Amino acid sequence: MKVGTDGVLLGAWAPIDNMPFSILDIGAGTGLIALMLAQRTDAEHIEAIEIDADAFEQCVDNFENSPWNDRLFCFHASLDGFMAELEEEEYDLIVSNPPFYSENVSSGNAARDQARQNMSLPFSDLIEAAGLLLSEDGIFCVIIPYKEEPDFIALAATENLFPKKITRVRGTPTSEINRSLLAFSRMQVPDFPVDELTVETARHQYTPEYMALTQDFYLNM
Repeated sequence: MKVGTDGVLLGAWAPIDNMPFSILDIGAGTGLIALMLAQRTDAEHIEAIEIDADAFEQCVDNFENSPWNDRLFCFHASLDGFMAELEEEEYDLIVSNPPFYSENVSSGNAARDQARQNMSLPFSDLIEAAGLLLSEDGIFCVIIPYKEEPDFIALAATENLFPKKITRVRGTPTSEINRSLLAFSRMQVPDFPVDELTVETARHQYTPEYMALTQDFYLNM
């Protein structure tokens, strides 16, 4: 699977002000977000979960060929399977670019559909796992469709996870907001920051804000 803007945004945006020691990427794909967080942090343990066999193999290859291979590890497992094997593990930062088609839409490519349809990783399961695995001062971050934001926040509240920061993303200045970057913690923050980010002014003409956020991860920008 190609590198997508959603993953780049989440990997660059996820707050790391709690200086995470341990990080978990749920549904890692080819490992992009975990690799970005290895570049951004000094976290000693960065673990990833990926259920698709081909993506898992590519993720392992990417981890092994990176400068941070001693800090990165990928499990070939479902979230349920991973949770069943854990023994009181906690993570200071949990990130996920979860499947985001709630409708049963088929592209004709089974792996792509599994990666993009949330029936393979329901938001409720993801939030429940975060509630169990997040350390006391941990941060849980996702990128989801903007239309799903209210329901996701309401679900997170049932696990005592509350918004810490929200950035809403639009593709161009004239397009509708289509993504929400959400960061949660166990602490209720009354006046948490909410802002917007526009990716491009025209095709491949990135905004200064997007470049400032992501330029450390592009070879040519």
